[in-house]
Amino acid sequence: MARCMTKYFGETQFDESAVLRFPAGLPGFEEEKRFLALEQPEQRPLVFLQSLNTPELCFVAVPVFAVDPGYRLEMSEADRTLAGFQANEEIRIGANAACLAILTIDESGVTANLLGPVVVNLSSNLAVQAVAPEMRYSHRTPLAGSALGGRGTEPCC
Repeated sequence: MARCMTKYFGETQFDESAVLRFPAGLPGFEEEKRFLALEQPEQRPLVFLQSLNTPELCFVAVPVFAVDPGYRLEMSEADRTLAGFQANEEIRIGANAACLAILTIDESGVTANLLGPVVVNLSSNLAVQAVAPEMRYSHRTPLAGSALGGRGTEPCC
């Protein structure tokens, strides 16, 4: 088992097969290509995307269906390729893909980025922040407390 130091969870052990690999990094963090998706039972449905390169870098996210149960994923061909999906492969959230909305937490509340969710190919662990080709969603979708499991605005990182 490998180990990494995190700012919020201390030292964490992980198996290399659990590493999410972002071939292009994340927008604004292009050098950050390896993350762990950490979940804490008492913090569900939150998912903490912890950088393996930078202990201080941890994104808080939730499954897109926690924000919008009718969410429809749209990906460009370039993003599909980066995430390792075949050209004709149907992407099904919960079956062959995970889809997470990164949260922004500030003085005005908590919002979720549904315009550019993190999409993980569950068979390869390749991931991409896939900005939707159409502007159907917002990068600042306000969250109701129920999307955070009734927790309000107090996630730990």
